[in-house]
Amino acid sequence: MTAGKIIAAIITIFSVPALIFILAGDWFWIEGWIFSIWFIVLCVTSILYLYFKDPALLLERYNMPGKSNQKSWDEYVVYGISFGFLALFVITPLDAKRFGWTTYFPFWLKIAGCVFLIISFFFMYRSYTDNTYLSPLVRIQTERKQKVVTTGVYGFVRHPMYLGATMLFLGAPMLMGSMFGILIGVALILLLSGRIIGEEKMLLSELEGYEDYRKKVKYRLIPFIW
Repeated sequence: MTAGKIIAAIITIFSVPALIFILAGDWFWIEGWIFSIWFIVLCVTSILYLYFKDPALLLERYNMPGKSNQKSWDEYVVYGISFGFLALFVITPLDAKRFGWTTYFPFWLKIAGCVFLIISFFFMYRSYTDNTYLSPLVRIQTERKQKVVTTGVYGFVRHPMYLGATMLFLGAPMLMGSMFGILIGVALILLLSGRIIGEEKMLLSELEGYEDYRKKVKYRLIPFIW
């Protein structure tokens, strides 16, 4: 890890909460602070774990689209997810706080959003600790002799990181009270679902043992559903 990458990580971690509060126009927004603390804690704990316990994975997480042997179609998906993630945290504070496009949002949905974020934290953090091959790109890491991971949260669903992301995409706008944000979150989940289908085709054809793993763990993303 270079000093430049560490600085970039710090800027990225704090840019999302800063963007939320600048667009919301209210630095005392409780829901905004709850999400911001959640986001910072998740990012910091994950990076610290990888820095001390799995530096090879930390470096892998810095791979940019188009590098290594990433599937060409996945470059567009990565850019789409990045754009959607930015849109989520632009529209949500504008809707929920500054302009109030969502005129009514039930309190119980905000509580459900908190629960979703707790679930998201668990699956995203455990995905890092359980899978040393957790690349941000759809590719086979031949240089690291990638193997199928079947333990931990990977014994629950085949794509626990995406499950955590799904809970984030829904939980964040639910907590902050934005129906437009939820719609963006749903669009992101559909994009992730398409990525899962493409990624599994690659894993089945290129990663030894994945077919047996798929038979053992039957659900891709949501238990008993899909």
